[in-house]
Amino acid sequence: MGGTPRLRGAWAEKIMSSRIKTTTVGSYPVPAWMVGDLSHIKLRDAVMAVLKTQELAGLDLLTDGELPRFDPSHPDANGMVDYFISRLGGIRNEFTIADSDRFGPNRILGYRLLTAGIVVGKIGPGTLNLPMDHEFARALTKFPLKFTCTGPHMLARMLNDCFYKNVPDLAMDIAAVLRQQLELVDADTVQLDEAAIAGYPQDSAWAAEVVNHVLDGIVNEKAVHICFGNYGGQPILRGFWESLIPFLNSLHCDHLVLEFARRGYDELSAFSALDPKIRLGIGVIDIKDNEVESPDLIASRIERIVKTLGPERLQYVHPDCGFWMLQRSVVDRKMRALVEGRDLFEGRL
Repeated sequence: MGGTPRLRGAWAEKIMSSRIKTTTVGSYPVPAWMVGDLSHIKLRDAVMAVLKTQELAGLDLLTDGELPRFDPSHPDANGMVDYFISRLGGIRNEFTIADSDRFGPNRILGYRLLTAGIVVGKIGPGTLNLPMDHEFARALTKFPLKFTCTGPHMLARMLNDCFYKNVPDLAMDIAAVLRQQLELVDADTVQLDEAAIAGYPQDSAWAAEVVNHVLDGIVNEKAVHICFGNYGGQPILRGFWESLIPFLNSLHCDHLVLEFARRGYDELSAFSALDPKIRLGIGVIDIKDNEVESPDLIASRIERIVKTLGPERLQYVHPDCGFWMLQRSVVDRKMRALVEGRDLFEGRL
């Protein structure tokens, strides 16, 4: 591998003293045996299989694949929104003909026939139980575990509000519920997924306030995932990272989890303006493409990130977004390639 990128000298010493970690963003393809049978034992087997697959791939930080959020009545979605909306109090999930006429297709998520839910009362915890969700996976592995949770800005923006009349107030009440529950989650890392902010940059000031309200209750490592959407293998939002830097700088998180592989790396330099206290997780795996990246390609992407931003900024490498729309056979090979590419960059292969 004569052209393989390697770090040398002082850079190599810095990187090796703070090893770049590998992880996923959260979701994993639903195993076939879960479709049509969401019994406890089938779900347990599926989560255990996903955790073991990540262990064997060599990932440093595991997730439960977000499998407990899968709803076979909505196989076109992975529960990122519906799982939370269907459990929170104050939200109606059944829709009438009048609702259809009133709300129509969601302007941002055009694939939805209706909104995710209609807010009809004050938001409460309802039947949402995030500590129990975490314990379900925590009991199945001794490896470091990341717990993912959709953030308050995204959840608020996916709802039609007939109660608060003010989206920031709605979002803050959602944030209060999430914080109360995440304070009881002692995962190694808790990651908030805010996949709508790129489509609503005008929300940045109040969105940061509600997101920080949740982050301030997390007891261990705090991460925030930002992307430009993924549905049917296509992005659904447009925008540029540079316009989001002020919002990102205001977050009380330890690191960010960002989409880059699909978009390319020309925008990396914008992150020179990011608060140095915030470390970076950068996507080096394209989840909108079935082609499995080679370790050499991944190593070269990591090299470009480090050369642009410096070795001290990069803490994690991972896919751009969740894996749920790909086939398991593709995902498993992409995870192995991710680890091999990181190891190749750091001189372990």
